[in-house]
Amino acid sequence: MANVATAEGRRAGPMSSEEKKVIFASSLGTVFEWYDFYLYGSLAVFIGAAFFSDYPETTRNIFALLAFAAGFLVRPFGALVFGRLGDLVGRKYTFLVTILIMGLSTFLVGILPGSASIGIAAPIALLALRMLQGLALGGEYGGAATYVAEHAPHGRRGYFTSWIQTTATLGLFLSLVVILGVQFMLGKEAFAAWGWRIPFLVSVVLLGISVWIRLKMNESPAFKKMKEEGKGSKAPLTEAFGQWRNAKIALLALFGAVVGQAVVWYSGQFYALFFLTGVLKVEGQSANIMVAVSLLLGTGFFVFFGWLSDKVGRKPIIMAGLLLAILTYFPLFKALTWAGNPALAQAQATVRATVTAAPGDCKFQFNPTGTAKFTTSCDIATAFLTKNSVPYDVVTTAAAGTPATVKIGEKTISSFDAIAAGDQAKAQTAAFEKQVNMALHDAGYPLVRAAAKVPDAKLDAFVAANPELSLDAAAIRAGDKATMTGADLVAAKLMTADEAKGVDNMAVFTIANGGAYTMVADPAAVNWIKVIAVLTVLVIYVTMVYGPIAALLVELFPTRIRYTGMSLPYHIGNGWFGGLLPATAFAMSAARGDIYYGLWYPIVFAAITLVIGLLFLPETKDRDIHAMD
Repeated sequence: MANVATAEGRRAGPMSSEEKKVIFASSLGTVFEWYDFYLYGSLAVFIGAAFFSDYPETTRNIFALLAFAAGFLVRPFGALVFGRLGDLVGRKYTFLVTILIMGLSTFLVGILPGSASIGIAAPIALLALRMLQGLALGGEYGGAATYVAEHAPHGRRGYFTSWIQTTATLGLFLSLVVILGVQFMLGKEAFAAWGWRIPFLVSVVLLGISVWIRLKMNESPAFKKMKEEGKGSKAPLTEAFGQWRNAKIALLALFGAVVGQAVVWYSGQFYALFFLTGVLKVEGQSANIMVAVSLLLGTGFFVFFGWLSDKVGRKPIIMAGLLLAILTYFPLFKALTWAGNPALAQAQATVRATVTAAPGDCKFQFNPTGTAKFTTSCDIATAFLTKNSVPYDVVTTAAAGTPATVKIGEKTISSFDAIAAGDQAKAQTAAFEKQVNMALHDAGYPLVRAAAKVPDAKLDAFVAANPELSLDAAAIRAGDKATMTGADLVAAKLMTADEAKGVDNMAVFTIANGGAYTMVADPAAVNWIKVIAVLTVLVIYVTMVYGPIAALLVELFPTRIRYTGMSLPYHIGNGWFGGLLPATAFAMSAARGDIYYGLWYPIVFAAITLVIGLLFLPETKDRDIHAMD
């Protein structure tokens, strides 16, 4: 013990340039690994269209989010595999393995054919690659945090490990910068068609840099000293979780710190981005820029709160971050709505739809596998309202066997049962959605109607089906037109193959405001300063709960099982409770017809962690981690 104390005393001064270089290399490699992992979340919309295009849009959104979560679900297993490896053979070797798995899996996502080319094999292969990424990341974080903490001087572990805490946000920031750069170079249409793959392919360059950096890293001095003294654990998993004295520490770390940190972290970074694009309909490129700016403004607070935790303790800062999130999430996300899409916020405040249905006609539409079909008239109505971020109340007073109705203002639209409609379901869907959209537009919802391209053979039917446009078929035919071949008409989905048989060339007319309705956020009305301000506050909450937590977890476990012990609770909390947040919150909001209802998920789990943490979590900032064996 005297030797340990002497070593600790020698490490009380500033870190050497070599130690700083090693920690920088560790942090930089971790940034690249997070970049690889976060690309999926940032590009979920494009990936959903490429790999889950056979499903309806609402189901596709949930499926795509769950595919994102799949990478998180396997992270605890990666923590077990690589945590054990790190405690047995060393931190450096484990770093090399995890970065290789992560980098190669990410590159393969970039070249994987979509479901249009290889069918069901595409989403299966995508999920397999996501799981490999999750396994690799499950072994990454615990090793990086342990490695840096074991190099840090006593009394400054919060500050030094906080640099590792910045890597997740910096990785997300890097992914957004690369995505935005590619979008600007290619344009939105080319990016949506194939350009979204480029950020995945670029990762092979980052992989080469990361491997080169990690080959130059030295082993942790604490690990080398432990091995030289023969104090290493021969069975880290058994010792960490099979013995109650260590297992209870892992449980306390999970429920008294990590679960709350996880839901606040993913709410402030991932769900906020999804809320902007999926719920508020802010244009994707603008939303990415706003999130990137907020990350840039807020990232320094990771280091600040890590440094502050060395002065006042880890626990007070983490608990304060949880409390602030619990108290302010609802007003902050409502402020985000008014700043990001004021027209939608105004419409939601003044117009609320009412769905009147027969008892038992409305189902809970959480669809984790993407295979369930919701076909009742009530489900069709509520799913469509949810997609358009329209709040609604369900009244189950209709007579049994009658279709549900949607009342918006003074207009009432009848829904339909998809099974009963049979072959007419597609046509009835189009008619129902058009009538609802027209009612929403008239009620003040920010819907725009695109132009429609109509072949000459369908022009008369189009004019008859859209009396609200007051069109004159003869006038249209006398105006500007384009000419398309039969093959081009089929490719553009303007005619079916049977309809285009025998067609050499046909006139095609563009009808302004005759196409599909889309809910939008008017770019001129988006208050960038307010949106970025709200996002920055959410990021600061993230820095409060996340900045000090690496030091806290390292200090809870002894050296011989530190990598294994801290990795599992961290990745269960972040992988399961955090990773499932976007899909769960989205489905909860869909079930209640309230875009804010999903916020109860992070609030409840943050509150549970706050209570357990305040009552049972010890303060660890003054512990000597080299004397914990």
